[in-house]
Amino acid sequence: MSTAILADTVTPAALAPYIQHTLIEVGVTRDRIVAHAEEAVRYGFNAAMVPGSWVPEVAEVLRGTGLEVASALDFPSVGVTTSAGKAAEAESLVRAGATQIDIGVQIGWLKSGRYDAFRDDIAGVVKASGVPIKVMLELPLLTPDEREVAVALAIEAGAAVLKNASSGAVEVANPDSIAYLVARAPEGVKVKASGAIKSFDQAVSLLRAGAVLLGTSAGVAIVTDTTDDQTTSY
Repeated sequence: MSTAILADTVTPAALAPYIQHTLIEVGVTRDRIVAHAEEAVRYGFNAAMVPGSWVPEVAEVLRGTGLEVASALDFPSVGVTTSAGKAAEAESLVRAGATQIDIGVQIGWLKSGRYDAFRDDIAGVVKASGVPIKVMLELPLLTPDEREVAVALAIEAGAAVLKNASSGAVEVANPDSIAYLVARAPEGVKVKASGAIKSFDQAVSLLRAGAVLLGTSAGVAIVTDTTDDQTTSY
């Protein structure tokens, strides 16, 4: 993490390289998705996070910029896709231009004691994709013991990044959850914060807790210091 974020004074614009600019909604048009990708370039975000169906268009806009083309699968309804389907979709997304993928996990399998299947579901995506996989662990849905198991299995499966949750519907991203993951992530495994990140102060607190990526749909408002009580983010 940049020492600028750890300093007492940090500007909103300095947060841009940590933000994965997110637009995952029903009915997004081509014009809007292209504008979203162009915003990612304009503000210097880490990535444009978009639905898989729009990855080719975003990959074209971001070509040569150095920005990541990110997408998600088995989401927003987490844990409903078969392992084979998840791996196949991951491979398809990479062929289309995705350079990172966030994935849902099989919470029900974990709670049923199907630990090998839970791990192998993640590992299948890691193997099929060949790109960094960010695992959405849905921490609030797990007991303390289940959290420990989920983190360990995700790491064993080859996860590049651990996430506290898939969205604000599961958890509002907070420093405690991020610190929990950071304390358990081995060298080389990073932590991404996700879930209703919609203010500068909240973003800074998550980075100072150890996150190196922030998933938010309020990135422009955060880096331009224009958030207010009406700002929303998923």
